[in-house]
Amino acid sequence: MNNHRLLIRIKTVFLVVGITLTGCFIEQVPSTPQEQATEILPKQQSVTPNLSSETRSAHDNNTKTNPDAEGILLNSIFTTVAPSVVHIKVSKQMSQLTRPFEIPLPDAPDEFFRRGEGSGFVLDKYGHIVTNYHVVQNSERLEVTFFDGITARAEVIGGDPDSDLAVIQVTVNSSMLQPVILGDSDQVFIGQRAVAIGNPFGQTWTLTTGIVSAIGRTLRSGNSPYSIPEMIQTDAAINPGNSGGPLLDTEGKVVGVNTMILSQSRSSAGVGFAVPVNIVKQIVPSLIEMGHYSYPWLGISGNNLSLDIIEAMELNPLQRGALVMEVLDDSPAARAGLRGSKEIAEVSGQEFATGGDIIVAIENTSVQRMGDLIAYLVKRTRPEDKITLTVLRDNEEILLPVTLSPRPES
Repeated sequence: MNNHRLLIRIKTVFLVVGITLTGCFIEQVPSTPQEQATEILPKQQSVTPNLSSETRSAHDNNTKTNPDAEGILLNSIFTTVAPSVVHIKVSKQMSQLTRPFEIPLPDAPDEFFRRGEGSGFVLDKYGHIVTNYHVVQNSERLEVTFFDGITARAEVIGGDPDSDLAVIQVTVNSSMLQPVILGDSDQVFIGQRAVAIGNPFGQTWTLTTGIVSAIGRTLRSGNSPYSIPEMIQTDAAINPGNSGGPLLDTEGKVVGVNTMILSQSRSSAGVGFAVPVNIVKQIVPSLIEMGHYSYPWLGISGNNLSLDIIEAMELNPLQRGALVMEVLDDSPAARAGLRGSKEIAEVSGQEFATGGDIIVAIENTSVQRMGDLIAYLVKRTRPEDKITLTVLRDNEEILLPVTLSPRPES
């Protein structure tokens, strides 16, 4: 079996600093995701009131004595944030359809158009609304409905398939716009309360609750060969139509953008994922200003170290890092001399590639797995940056300087 076919069989992550996710169109539910990793606007005028300290204090003090305290808190979150959440209807030409669950427009021939639905949230007083890229991808017409029932046309300002984020804009009186408050996804922790507001299956302004089930997930997207780092996993019900809506903490602050679920039934199975809001803060200003975001590019595909790989390469059983599976031609990694996996091992009838370089640190920051490398590159580097990789090669550590390039278009 040649290495190309083998690398397809092995579940590699396309770094190049990749990462991708999918979500809903009236929302796509993606196939099983695979692990591999400022101020939002200078002019932003955030006017959404935070939940009152009295409300949070009442919840903290009365939960044990008042069985309705939890409901009062959730109702306060909904009342505060729902006016910032919008319902998005999308019309697409049939030749452009790439997502399931689309519904024929009643006023258009079935063979020409289909309609999808999704969610979004108001970012600022200039009419910018954040949603998922897959919700508005290839749209012919966008219709946004606000909580008070007012409807407006919208246009796509910018989109990023690699993070599955997009910005659309409506032209309405600023008094109609109630921006959300953005939180800090780096402070999110496992077990904390998570609240989602969106439009699942077209059921507008639905609130669902749960907890943060996991953090730091690195998942493949259906929009590009890249992956999104540090995604938030939640058991709050996320269904087709929730895509692009906010994931909130108990202060009503946005900590993520609901994007995908893992489910064989294509409906909520308690395993939903949100793009962390700190990624939103990083990417959205560029989408508004330039229509796109430029990522740094290393130019490898890689994988975590499994026990089979550790044994086949005769590594220390405690060794961790990102195994380089393939180095793309004419990439920064190739120019720096990184080596991919050229050897083939077989265990219990299964073949896998071994022998490549193992990246154990980037800029003296430890790399335990592929997701760590992706997260560092996406969040902490820019195109043309010069970095130093610590690489384990033939059981010896070496330093490789690399100059990153802009990521090629998918």
